Amino acid sequence: MFDFWWRPVLVLGGNLFAALLVAVMFSVTAGIILFMLGVLGYLIYNLRQMAALIHWLERGERGGIPQARGAWDDIFYGLERLLRRQKRSATKLSALLDRFEHAAQAIPDGIVMLNGTDQIDWFNPAASRHFSLDDAADRGQFIGYLIRQAPFHEYLAGHDYSEPLVMKSPASRDVTLSVQLVPFGDKRKMLISRDITQIELVDAMRRDFVANVSHELRTPLTVVGGFLETFADMEHINPVDFRRYSDLMQQQTERMRMLVEDLLTLSRLESPQNRLQESATDVPALARLLFQDAQSLSGERHRIELFIDSDRWVKGNPDELRSAFGNLVSNAVRYTPKGGNISLRWAARAGEVCFSVSDTGEGIEPHHIPRLTERFYRVDRGRSRETGGTGLGLAIVKHVLTRHQARLLIESQVGKGSCFAACFPASRVIAPPAA
Repeated sequence: MFDFWWRPVLVLGGNLFAALLVAVMFSVTAGIILFMLGVLGYLIYNLRQMAALIHWLERGERGGIPQARGAWDDIFYGLERLLRRQKRSATKLSALLDRFEHAAQAIPDGIVMLNGTDQIDWFNPAASRHFSLDDAADRGQFIGYLIRQAPFHEYLAGHDYSEPLVMKSPASRDVTLSVQLVPFGDKRKMLISRDITQIELVDAMRRDFVANVSHELRTPLTVVGGFLETFADMEHINPVDFRRYSDLMQQQTERMRMLVEDLLTLSRLESPQNRLQESATDVPALARLLFQDAQSLSGERHRIELFIDSDRWVKGNPDELRSAFGNLVSNAVRYTPKGGNISLRWAARAGEVCFSVSDTGEGIEPHHIPRLTERFYRVDRGRSRETGGTGLGLAIVKHVLTRHQARLLIESQVGKGSCFAACFPASRVIAPPAA
C-alpha cells in the first residue's frame, strides 16, 4: 500500500512546499494560488488517466494497455498482470471444457443436460442416436416435446428418479433404452440413457431357455410318473404289459439323459474356464468312424456314401469335433425318410476344408435357416420329438465350430434336401504326419 501512495503524496507535498516558499518570499495569496494551480494540474492529469482507463476497458483486448507515469503506471501494470492471469485461467478452463466435451462425446451412454425448466442445454452423439435429437434444432427445446411417450412424461413429472425407466427408443422401436434422470445444481438435471437391447434379448433367451427345458423334461417325467403310478395301483402286472411299459419308460429316460448330456455339453463349451485343448485331428479317419455310426443308426433304411477328397488334418479338439460332426450325421439320418440318400464328404472348398453332410430329406424353408442354431428351435416340433432330437444339436455344432474359428454353412431346398458343412480356415488345416 505504501508503494502505491508515496508518489501522489510526494507530488502534493512538493506543491505545498513550493506554495509555502512563494508565500514566504512574496505573499500568502500568491502561495495559495500556486498551490491551487498545482492541485488543479494534478487533478486534470488524473482525470485524463481515468479517461484513458475507461476507454481501454471499453475496447477490451483490442488495444494495448495505456502508457502512464507514477501511480497510474502501477495501476495499469496491475490490471495488465490480472488480465494475463485471467487469460491463462480462461485458456485452462476452455481446455478442460473441451476435454470434458470430447470425453462425453466418446461415452457410449447418452447424456442430455437439462436446465431448471427441463430444456435441453447440451447432449452427446449417443443421446442424439437414442432420442433422434438434432444439434441445431433441438437445443433449448423442452425435453417432453421431443420424447413423446407417456411413461417418460410420467417419469419426468414424478420427481422420483431413484430407479431407471425402461422404454423404447424414439429413434427405433427395435432399440430398448434404460433412462435415468440425475438432479444436480440449481434444479438442473442430467438425463442418462443406455442401450440395453442386447441385455433384453439375452434375458428373453434365458427365459425361453428355462421354459423350453422345463417343457422338454415335463413330458418324459409325466410318462414315467404315470407308469409308476399305474404299477403302484396294480396288484398283478401282466408281464407283456410290464415289458411294453418298461420299454416306453426306458425311451423317455434315455430322452432325458440325452437332454441333460447336451445341456452339460453346451455349458462346458460356453464356460470361459474351458480352454480349447488342441491336437492334430485325423479328420479322414474320423469321417470313416462317423460313416460306420451312420450305417448303424440308419439300420439299412438309407443309402449312405462316404467321400474322402482330401488327406488334410485339422488342429483342434478331437472329442469336440467328433461331437459336432456326429450331430450333423445323426440329424441327417433322423430327418431323411426311409430310402433316402445321405453322403458324408471331407474335401477342399474355396480356400477352406469342409466336412459336409448332404441328404435327400424334406428340406428347410429359407426363413428357418438363420434360426436353426438357436437352442430348442425346431422347424417341426412334432417330427423332432418322434425322431428323438433334443433341439440342442446344432447349437452344440455352432459353439464347437466357433471355438475352432470355423463356420457352419447351411444350404437347403424344400423337397430336395439339405447340406450342412463345417468349414475350417487355412490356419486350422495341417498336413498329415509323415508315415
